[in-house]
Amino acid sequence: MPVVVGYVDTPEGRAALAHGARAASSRESRLVVVIASTRGSELELDELEEIVRSELDASGVRHEIRHTARSGDAAEAIVEVAQEIKASLVVIGLRRRSAVGRLLLGSKAQRILLDAPCPVLAVKAETE
Repeated sequence: MPVVVGYVDTPEGRAALAHGARAASSRESRLVVVIASTRGSELELDELEEIVRSELDASGVRHEIRHTARSGDAAEAIVEVAQEIKASLVVIGLRRRSAVGRLLLGSKAQRILLDAPCPVLAVKAETE
């Protein structure tokens, strides 16, 4: 069964991609990467896709890349893809936010954790 990764162009997104690739490889399954654009990202979705594709091609992991709609809800898209392909695992990146930040902005990660039809692995970016 496939592994789904929610990818954004952040250190947390890159950590999720790395962990997802390892999980898919160890399970000998396909990796489905859902790319979402973020506000303030300097890269377009097509550029992000090329970066992700190059990295995954080099790793040898079987993969598929999907985009969220530019104005779409990334959490909803990740959950929908996981349901559609009957994923065995969803991998997402987490960043630390203040209590006020969680209150005002909501939590996409929380929605994925609660709504995903399979286990969810939440990873943090490597600290240097």
